[in-house]
Amino acid sequence: PTARFVAAVVVMHLPTFEIVETAVAVAETTFPYIPGLLSFREGPALELAFAKLATRPDAILFDGQGVAHPRGLGLAAHLGLLLDCPTVGCAKTPLYGVVRGEPGLRRGCRRAIVAPPIRTGRSAANDAPPFAPGQRIGTLLRTRDGAKPLWVSCGHRIDLPSAERLVLRTATRYRLCEPVRAAHHLVNTELRRITTYST
Repeated sequence: PTARFVAAVVVMHLPTFEIVETAVAVAETTFPYIPGLLSFREGPALELAFAKLATRPDAILFDGQGVAHPRGLGLAAHLGLLLDCPTVGCAKTPLYGVVRGEPGLRRGCRRAIVAPPIRTGRSAANDAPPFAPGQRIGTLLRTRDGAKPLWVSCGHRIDLPSAERLVLRTATRYRLCEPVRAAHHLVNTELRRITTYST
């Protein structure tokens, strides 16, 4: 079956969060839903949205995983490679990795995300995990006092401390980063427009 995806990109100027440019794109795909391969399903719409931009971002925040992914190539890492831009994954839910304990309840508290132990029964070389067990792959980061933390990991061309700083710098009032929140709003607006137009 064919699925339709709406993607939005919001370029903001820091530290004012002034919106510099926005882009929205719609794409259809027949790629099936497979956990861990969502960039193949959602990526084409995002690529179209980025292609519409006249402004080249200095860095991009994705509502998705970076390298904290079973193959080390989540949405932020995959699109970072394609766009050749520094990217950060800041996901709302975990996909891969182990955290020992919860971060403190105050903004800025964090815990390391590490690669899990290797599951028994793996035999094919191409099924080998991308990280050694216990290797640091991200940070569980509290962006607002008492709010659920975000799963932050590097995407492309950025180190983890820089990724953490960027997430905290852009998540000033809410749990989610301001550019991500603004992109969600644009997507929802476009979905309402499409739904109204098609009915």
